[in-house]
Amino acid sequence: MTLTLPVWLVRVLFVALLVCSAFLSPAVALFCGIVLAIFVGNPFPAFSKRCSKIALQASVVGLGFGMNLYESLAAGRDGMMFTIVSVIGVMIAGVWLGRRLAINRKSAYLISTGTAICGGSAIAAVGPVIEADDDQMSISLVTIFVLNAVALFIFPPIGEWLGLTQQQFGTWAAIAIHDTSSVVGAGAAYGEEALKVATTIKLTRALWIIPLALVSSVIFRSKGKRISIPWFILLFVLAMLANTFCALPEMFTSVVVALSRKVLCMTLFLIGAGLSVASLKRVGSRPLILGVALWAIISVATLGVVIFAA
Repeated sequence: MTLTLPVWLVRVLFVALLVCSAFLSPAVALFCGIVLAIFVGNPFPAFSKRCSKIALQASVVGLGFGMNLYESLAAGRDGMMFTIVSVIGVMIAGVWLGRRLAINRKSAYLISTGTAICGGSAIAAVGPVIEADDDQMSISLVTIFVLNAVALFIFPPIGEWLGLTQQQFGTWAAIAIHDTSSVVGAGAAYGEEALKVATTIKLTRALWIIPLALVSSVIFRSKGKRISIPWFILLFVLAMLANTFCALPEMFTSVVVALSRKVLCMTLFLIGAGLSVASLKRVGSRPLILGVALWAIISVATLGVVIFAA
């Protein structure tokens, strides 16, 4: 139940928590945002939505200055087969389950897209291509968001409990967690190497937005629509190349990476603050069931492969 507080106090509380989130862990920062949204309300919803997207991209690019090209290519190569199989498998399973659950075709397709590739970014890119309306977009985004929030909290403890290595956890998180922000957050919570592996595989996975959007335009016979290409991925690669070949001062790269991690935590707070009780109610049960089912399939299957392939 939302508490009734003076507007000025809610705004002050929002700003204070936003600043403090830079010094919290990714999971705690996200949790603070969710608590604020549910019990007090977000006084700056438009600001949160706009800035979270920009800040996420900026923090990911900044993390590129802490990565080595050769190590990243090795990590991406190890997860390439997982990526191909999981993207195709999840899309097929999602469309089939969506029909069985009698979910709107476009909503089921968007939830499958978000699960298969990179959460909200994939939905935002594919939605206009298939001419999804606001309700279909919102149902898909909230479903994916709820599961992202859960994943960020439970994946690191599960990884510790199972004794996963940094490489194993990074690969698992990159494929089984939907959104880039939650993948990076979970990787950062687990360890330095897990963060590198998770970020690289996830960003490689995000490139699937381009072919999927093209295929979607054919499937839904939608012509003349622009495809939203995640250009920040190119900047991430350029930052990684600069760190590998340009002999950048360690002081510079360490400061950029440290600031990027703080910005990431602030981004997670903003994402959490974007949640609301009303948005949860709009999700309904069947889309959420579909999202959970797909998430369970990809999480368990990937975890099994990661463990037994070791």
